[in-house]
Amino acid sequence: MVALQTSFVLADEAATGQLGAQIAGGLSTGDLVALSGELGAGKTTLARAILRALGVVEEVPSPTFTLVQSYQTKTLAVYHFDLYRLGGAAELGELGIDEALDLGAVLVEWPENGLPVKLLEDALRISISADGPQMRKVHLCGPERWRPVITKVSP
Repeated sequence: MVALQTSFVLADEAATGQLGAQIAGGLSTGDLVALSGELGAGKTTLARAILRALGVVEEVPSPTFTLVQSYQTKTLAVYHFDLYRLGGAAELGELGIDEALDLGAVLVEWPENGLPVKLLEDALRISISADGPQMRKVHLCGPERWRPVITKVSP
């Protein structure tokens, strides 16, 4: 399967908000968005932008210590996972990602820390890296299902 992909630069937090809104517009139950990047790259900032675009008004904390935060929006349940502190793939089953996918959309930070490759096959994969204090380099990759999102954000 050939994945679609695009890369671009986000100039500031407003641009991150626009990207979040575009991703939010394409989300439905069973969708997984995998967010990769170093500490401080902007994974949680983009997750917040997606949730804000879906209408979440309450605080959106990083789930680094709770491992998962759940949100019920007007259109969809969203589960925000952070696998940074995950001890391995064995602990992943206890978190309930499969169940979350059955109930809504899933955002996963640090997917490389134990998320099965099988789940990533249909995911929108986003890699973020800092390029200065505000600018972020972003790479989006995903299967055909994500074409409307990937092509919409292409420069």
